[in-house]
Amino acid sequence: MVEGAKSEQTEHLGSHGGRASSWLAVTVMLIGFILGGVGLTMANWALIWVGVGLFVVGGILALVFDIFSDVVIDAPRVGMSVEDHR
Repeated sequence: MVEGAKSEQTEHLGSHGGRASSWLAVTVMLIGFILGGVGLTMANWALIWVGVGLFVVGGILALVFDIFSDVVIDAPRVGMSVEDHR
């Protein structure tokens, strides 16, 4: 096979990278979670609620951006049997 050319088998595998908008939603939720956790350890209620608010905003963004549509189902593996996974 020529280097750089895609075979028929690997052409349909897709990517699990996701869109930039999906990563934005996840990043906002992660920052909210971290801020809430830091607020809990410092007993700072204002920081806890800012973290909760950011997490909720990230969740709304995830719904709006439909991040679950980024999931790619791989094609079945050729030549693998059940015994190969034990």
